[in-house]
Amino acid sequence: MDVTKALLLLKEKGYKHTGKREQMLQLFSDQKRYIAAKDVLEAMQGDYPGLSFDTIYRNLSTFVDLGILEMTELDGEKKFRFSCAIDGHHHHVICLSCGKTKHVHLCPMDDFSDTKDFKIVGHKFEVYGYCSECI
Repeated sequence: MDVTKALLLLKEKGYKHTGKREQMLQLFSDQKRYIAAKDVLEAMQGDYPGLSFDTIYRNLSTFVDLGILEMTELDGEKKFRFSCAIDGHHHHVICLSCGKTKHVHLCPMDDFSDTKDFKIVGHKFEVYGYCSECI
Protein backbone atom coordinates (compact mmCIF):
# COMPACT_ATOMS: atom_id res chain seq x y z
CA MET A 1 0.00 0.00 0.00
CA ASP A 2 1.16 3.55 -0.62
CA VAL A 3 -0.32 7.00 0.00
CA THR A 4 -1.74 7.38 -3.52
CA LYS A 5 -3.46 3.98 -3.47
CA ALA A 6 -4.78 4.62 0.03
CA LEU A 7 -6.25 7.98 -0.94
CA LEU A 8 -7.89 6.45 -4.03
CA LEU A 9 -9.39 3.67 -1.92
CA LEU A 10 -10.73 6.19 0.60
CA LYS A 11 -12.32 8.18 -2.24
CA GLU A 12 -13.86 5.02 -3.75
CA LYS A 13 -15.39 4.20 -0.36
CA GLY A 14 -16.90 7.68 -0.02
CA TYR A 15 -14.43 9.27 2.39
CA LYS A 16 -13.30 12.87 1.88
CA HIS A 17 -9.71 13.67 1.03
CA THR A 18 -8.46 15.79 3.93
CA GLY A 19 -5.06 17.17 4.74
CA LYS A 20 -5.11 15.34 8.06
CA ARG A 21 -5.75 11.96 6.44
CA GLU A 22 -3.10 12.55 3.81
CA GLN A 23 -0.54 13.58 6.44
CA MET A 24 -1.37 10.52 8.56
CA LEU A 25 -0.90 8.25 5.58
CA GLN A 26 2.36 9.98 4.63
CA LEU A 27 3.62 9.43 8.18
CA PHE A 28 3.02 5.68 7.86
CA SER A 29 4.66 5.66 4.44
CA ASP A 30 7.74 7.40 5.82
CA GLN A 31 8.02 5.26 8.97
CA LYS A 32 7.87 1.75 7.47
CA ARG A 33 7.34 0.29 10.94
CA TYR A 34 4.59 -0.14 13.52
CA ILE A 35 3.74 3.10 15.32
CA ALA A 36 1.26 3.94 18.07
CA ALA A 37 -1.62 6.41 17.89
CA LYS A 38 0.21 8.67 20.37
CA ASP A 39 3.16 8.84 17.93
CA VAL A 40 0.78 9.89 15.15
CA LEU A 41 -0.72 12.57 17.40
CA GLU A 42 2.73 13.89 18.41
CA ALA A 43 3.88 14.03 14.79
CA MET A 44 0.79 15.93 13.64
CA GLN A 45 0.09 18.32 16.54
CA GLY A 46 2.44 20.97 15.15
CA ASP A 47 0.33 21.28 11.99
CA TYR A 48 -3.02 20.55 13.68
CA PRO A 49 -2.89 21.90 17.28
CA GLY A 50 -6.54 20.99 18.01
CA LEU A 51 -6.20 17.43 16.76
CA SER A 52 -7.72 14.93 19.19
CA PHE A 53 -6.89 11.36 20.07
CA ASP A 54 -10.47 10.47 19.05
CA THR A 55 -9.87 11.78 15.53
CA ILE A 56 -6.63 9.83 15.26
CA TYR A 57 -8.24 6.58 16.47
CA ARG A 58 -11.30 7.02 14.27
CA ASN A 59 -9.10 7.40 11.20
CA LEU A 60 -6.79 4.55 12.21
CA SER A 61 -9.83 2.31 12.66
CA THR A 62 -11.16 3.28 9.23
CA PHE A 63 -7.75 2.62 7.66
CA VAL A 64 -7.60 -0.84 9.27
CA ASP A 65 -11.18 -1.68 8.21
CA LEU A 66 -10.34 -0.75 4.60
CA GLY A 67 -7.11 -2.77 4.60
CA ILE A 68 -4.88 0.31 4.34
CA LEU A 69 -3.19 -0.33 7.68
CA GLU A 70 -2.35 -3.47 9.64
CA MET A 71 -2.70 -3.48 13.41
CA THR A 72 -0.86 -5.44 16.09
CA GLU A 73 -0.45 -5.16 19.83
CA LEU A 74 2.99 -4.63 21.36
CA ASP A 75 3.43 -4.24 25.12
CA GLY A 76 -0.32 -3.83 25.56
CA GLU A 77 -0.55 -0.98 23.06
CA LYS A 78 -2.15 -1.07 19.61
CA LYS A 79 0.29 -0.17 16.87
CA PHE A 80 -0.24 0.34 13.17
CA ARG A 81 1.68 0.20 9.88
CA PHE A 82 0.91 0.32 6.18
CA SER A 83 -0.43 -2.96 4.83
CA CYS A 84 2.27 -4.89 3.06
CA ALA A 85 2.84 -4.45 -0.63
CA ILE A 86 4.02 -8.04 -0.88
CA ASP A 87 1.61 -10.24 -2.77
CA GLY A 88 0.96 -13.61 -1.29
CA HIS A 89 0.90 -15.09 2.14
CA HIS A 90 3.57 -14.02 4.62
CA HIS A 91 4.16 -13.13 8.26
CA HIS A 92 6.39 -10.77 10.25
CA VAL A 93 9.24 -10.55 12.70
CA ILE A 94 8.68 -7.36 14.73
CA CYS A 95 11.23 -5.41 16.78
CA LEU A 96 9.84 -4.76 20.26
CA SER A 97 11.94 -1.63 20.61
CA CYS A 98 11.51 0.33 17.38
CA GLY A 99 8.61 -1.49 15.67
CA LYS A 100 10.62 -2.32 12.54
CA THR A 101 9.28 -5.35 10.68
CA LYS A 102 10.75 -8.01 8.44
CA HIS A 103 8.81 -10.46 6.29
CA VAL A 104 8.91 -14.16 7.11
CA HIS A 105 7.92 -16.55 4.34
CA LEU A 106 7.02 -19.55 6.44
CA CYS A 107 3.69 -20.36 7.97
CA PRO A 108 2.89 -22.56 10.95
CA MET A 109 -0.55 -23.18 9.45
CA ASP A 110 1.11 -25.56 6.99
CA ASP A 111 1.38 -28.00 9.93
CA PHE A 112 -2.30 -27.73 10.90
CA SER A 113 -3.58 -30.89 9.28
CA ASP A 114 -5.71 -32.11 12.19
CA THR A 115 -8.42 -29.43 12.07
CA LYS A 116 -11.23 -31.34 10.34
CA ASP A 117 -13.74 -30.38 13.04
CA PHE A 118 -12.76 -26.69 12.97
CA LYS A 119 -13.32 -24.15 10.18
CA ILE A 120 -10.34 -21.80 10.09
CA VAL A 121 -11.20 -18.43 8.54
CA GLY A 122 -7.95 -16.58 9.15
CA HIS A 123 -4.79 -16.37 11.19
CA LYS A 124 -1.94 -14.08 12.16
CA PHE A 125 1.61 -15.16 12.99
CA GLU A 126 4.08 -12.66 14.44
CA VAL A 127 7.51 -13.24 15.96
CA TYR A 128 8.80 -10.64 18.42
CA GLY A 129 12.39 -9.75 19.22
CA TYR A 130 14.96 -7.00 18.70
CA CYS A 131 16.49 -5.87 15.41
CA SER A 132 20.26 -5.49 15.02
CA GLU A 133 20.00 -1.71 15.53
CA CYS A 134 18.22 -2.10 18.89
CA ILE A 135 20.23 -4.95 20.44
